Amino acid sequence: MELVAGCYEQVLFGFAVHLEPKASGDQKQKWTPVADFTHHAHTASLSAVAVSGRFVVTGSKDETIHIYDMKKKIDHGALVHHNGTITCLKFHGNRHLISGAEDGLICVWDAKKWECLKSIKAHKGHVTFLSIHPSGKLALSVGTDKTLRTWNLVEGRSAFIKNIKQNAHIVEWSPRGEKYVVVILNKIDVYRLDTASVSGTITNEKRVSSVTFLSESVLAVAGDEEVVRFFDCDSLMCLSEFKAHENRVKDMFSFETPEHHIIVTASSDGFIKMWKLKEDKGVSPSLLCEVNTNARLTCLGVWLDRVTDTKESLLPAVEPPPVSKQEQSKRNKKKSGCEVQEEERQLKPDTKKCGLTGDSNKPTKGSSLVSTKKRKTVEMLEKKKSKKKKIGMMQ
Repeated sequence: MELVAGCYEQVLFGFAVHLEPKASGDQKQKWTPVADFTHHAHTASLSAVAVSGRFVVTGSKDETIHIYDMKKKIDHGALVHHNGTITCLKFHGNRHLISGAEDGLICVWDAKKWECLKSIKAHKGHVTFLSIHPSGKLALSVGTDKTLRTWNLVEGRSAFIKNIKQNAHIVEWSPRGEKYVVVILNKIDVYRLDTASVSGTITNEKRVSSVTFLSESVLAVAGDEEVVRFFDCDSLMCLSEFKAHENRVKDMFSFETPEHHIIVTASSDGFIKMWKLKEDKGVSPSLLCEVNTNARLTCLGVWLDRVTDTKESLLPAVEPPPVSKQEQSKRNKKKSGCEVQEEERQLKPDTKKCGLTGDSNKPTKGSSLVSTKKRKTVEMLEKKKSKKKKIGMMQ
């Protein structure tokens, strides 16, 4: 596994975590984070990170999304569709990436060809956060237009718009997708999917910076403070709290291994820490390991080197037509390589039939993968052109 974290200093850090075998008579297994790489591709601070089976993607205030190949440990290029700070990045499986930005757009990307499949004008203001339902059929987004929006990813359209009193900055589905939380400042509204209404509100002491579900009912909450709290979403009670860092906690990530349930925290104090959760969430977790990046961390992810699950994918924006038995038998005779190509053609949405609003029907500059060198050259040329225009206007 590898800890990846972005910072204000424009760098993405990677730390490989080594598990040393237990020594005879030793009850604890030693976890050791070792510096693996630093990636300096952005020209401004990093604002978001997401992880798939092969790639780590980062978003920045420089309005670009950079792709890092974790298998080859190389820069894989940049996506330059957005015009504004990238605020959120989410993978669903290994086939699709969804991005949100301050330009109000939500973009759906093919995470193999790195093409923009769909560009949606999602919010009148900034998109501040988004979350994909575990089924891959729904997504939620919040923005600075004081709305919570539900997206039907199967039919490719807006499903529901809920006006909220204030601007929310976090939205998150539970692991089974039976509930979701919406965060406004230090208040966390818990919604039930079946009623789409608030079942209760959790109040944190300070503004919430990150949340992560530890189970269907237990939510870990970090804020502008050094403490992490575990809340029960049904009783709304605080189960436990522990001091995680010396400064405010900026981001958290939780995952499970066959033997452990882990939560990782990143802080403005520069430290990334791994904690082992107890069965009883009323008991504080124990520290497994920590590493000091000596940077002001902003976002966090964990790359787990697992076998790629090709079946896990968003449903196509338009369902492919039914296949006859005769046609099916013909397809079955084809080689596996042809079958993969056919599947990719089916997954490509028919933009003429999609109900989503936006500019997806028009060819958009920067909709596909651009190398880092080419992107920087384009930016320099654009700056020179703008300077010439200004000089011409002055004359």
